[in-house]
Formats: sequence, structure tokens, C-alpha cells
Amino acid sequence: MKMNKLLIIFFTLITFNCFAVEKTTTFTIEKFNKAQSEGKIVIINSWNETCYTCAKQVKILNEAEKIFKNVLFLSFEQQKDKKIAEFLDIEYWTTIVIFKDNKEIYRSIGQTDKSKIHSAITSSI
Repeated sequence: MKMNKLLIIFFTLITFNCFAVEKTTTFTIEKFNKAQSEGKIVIINSWNETCYTCAKQVKILNEAEKIFKNVLFLSFEQQKDKKIAEFLDIEYWTTIVIFKDNKEIYRSIGQTDKSKIHSAITSSI
């Protein structure tokens, strides 16, 4: 019985952790096109409110945004912003896409390794 209670507490904490990272939709076609026309590197993150992996990615990208000042970070919620997902041809939550010079140069799905995400950003600069 004690083990069941511990498991319930553990999974409850994990669930709350999913909501600990602030997630908002910042992507607009106008922002995206403007950044592309200015030659900026754009990183787009697709997430879902109830996704634990998404929360981990958001946290890594929020930290990366502080390091990579000349990169534009945009995000959108996959379930609510289906037109954005169609525009970017993104089918899955947990998708990170990097654009440079009006071209997609990197795409990952489900990546939560901070060093790999930072390496992808660094190699695009």
C-alpha cells in the first residue's frame, strides 16, 4: 500500500513538472517572414500542454535563448495552432526546426539532449 502511495505521489510530481515551464505561442507568420527576410536564424518549437518531453525541450530552448542572442526563438502549441503546423509541415509535438536563409536546415523530433540541441543551434550560426 505504501508503494502505491509513493507511485501516486511520484507521478503527480512529474505531471506538475510538465506545467512548471511557461509555454506560450509566439509564432506568427509575420514574425517568421520578417526574420527570414532579415537573414536571422529562426528556431521553432512545437509543443503540447500535457507533454513531458515538450516541457523539457521548452526549458532547454528557454536557456538557449539567453545564450544565443542573435537567434529568434518561436513556438506554438501543436493542438491549438494547427494552421501553423500545416504551414511549417510539422506533424508532431516535440519538434524543433531551425531555419536559415529561408531554408530548413535542421529538424528533430523528441530531442531532449541539451548538448545536441545546442550543437544544432551552434552549427547553424
